[in-house]
Amino acid sequence: MSVHDWTRVEAGIFHAFHTSWIAEIQNALNDELLPSDYYALAEQHAGRIIADVLTLHAAPESSDPLPPLPPDTGGLAVAEAPPRVRWKQSIDETSVGLRRTLAIRHVSGHRLVALLEIVSPANKDRAENVEAFAAKAVSALQAGVHVLLVDLFPPGPFDPQGMHGAILDPLGPTDEPHEIPPDEPLTLASYAANGYIEAYLEHLAVGASLPEMPLFLRPDRYINVPLEETYQAAYRGMPAFWREVLEK
Repeated sequence: MSVHDWTRVEAGIFHAFHTSWIAEIQNALNDELLPSDYYALAEQHAGRIIADVLTLHAAPESSDPLPPLPPDTGGLAVAEAPPRVRWKQSIDETSVGLRRTLAIRHVSGHRLVALLEIVSPANKDRAENVEAFAAKAVSALQAGVHVLLVDLFPPGPFDPQGMHGAILDPLGPTDEPHEIPPDEPLTLASYAANGYIEAYLEHLAVGASLPEMPLFLRPDRYINVPLEETYQAAYRGMPAFWREVLEK
């Protein structure tokens, strides 16, 4: 079994797993998966309990404006190797306007390039928390920051279309509607921001293996994140008692 039914344990148990998983993803990305001028860093935002993870680009500290990103930033070119997902949505650019998180930054000024967000039970337990989580993702996308969303919890009363649906609502119309398959209620969504937004989607059921998902470094280039490998590495560190509960 790969993905477990995390609704069977209290939020604090997933919190502990979440922390370990973010660390495993950070290690995998920094161990040569990211181009040499990028790095991933787990970050804890003020007022949040769980660490966040990012991707950045870098330059010397200066009051001068940041230089543009260099043209060759590594990763896979979308035009040559489109992300291998089953669904794709485009959000109308006129409506876009130009948690624990994994931040991807480039070394030119340590600018924020992408966020990897793993949804926790606390993000879904009330309407205002869903709204706050979605607002964070929307704000990042509108600023041109790419986002990879990992939602291993089924839709609930406050996110009936999952967190992906909660993010889409304030962004505006898409090129075509998208419903979560009833037999695959968990959602992975990668968003490429470039004035307009392209969303690359996968859904899965409890017990399924996690596919690799694209994490965009720029609108036309991405790397694949090894979600399955890092998930299993983090899960091996879970206490035997809780592994037994999850595996029954």
